[in-house]
Amino acid sequence: MSERADGPERELSRHEASAAVLDLGWRYVLGTLRTTVPVASIAHAADVAALAIDVARSHADEHLRIDLRRDRVVFTLQSLSAATVTARDTDLAERISSAVTDLELRTTPDVGDESLRSVQIIEIAIDAMDIPTVRPFWKAILGYDDEPGRTGPADPLVDPLGQSPAIWFQQMDESRPQRNRIHLDISVPHDEAQHRIAAALSAGGTLRSDANAPAFWVLADAEGNEACITTWQGRDG
Repeated sequence: MSERADGPERELSRHEASAAVLDLGWRYVLGTLRTTVPVASIAHAADVAALAIDVARSHADEHLRIDLRRDRVVFTLQSLSAATVTARDTDLAERISSAVTDLELRTTPDVGDESLRSVQIIEIAIDAMDIPTVRPFWKAILGYDDEPGRTGPADPLVDPLGQSPAIWFQQMDESRPQRNRIHLDISVPHDEAQHRIAAALSAGGTLRSDANAPAFWVLADAEGNEACITTWQGRDG
């Protein structure tokens, strides 16, 4: 938690961040707030994006990221310098949702809708015996940067443009040559996890472990390749 206990830059706990935006159509996902606004065209998307930028004003560059598509706008809020959610972000979420509602549109996480993919964040996890040795290779070959505030030899790597999955490294105690050593973490809204797990199982997957649920569930495809569904829950205390 930040030393600044009060004010708009106060860092929020996972529970605080989730609760603050749950009824606004946003979801807390892996240190960010995310939502989708359905639109009719790319031009319409640009108008909605411009509205959000106007609402955020001087805070837009530090807190707001926008992905425009022909059928939707995806908004992400995070205090970029701290790589976490602050009170400023939840305030901006409320203001953006209010402005969108005035246009007779809506902010929605698309949770539980089989026809639409919910908001999510993908990470790639790499198992390694010697993380400080392999980490520079992945940083160089991907053109990635250190995550803000985390520059240690075993810390995650991120795409400086925010377009591609983050990379994090999982310490191995011994070599496991018959096990896949790179897997995907799919971070979804807490109320989307069971929908996603059910879909994966129906598609031929198996549940390998729920010992750490609801923080994460380990699933595998028919050949044993693993992936994790993760949420913010179960990670505090």
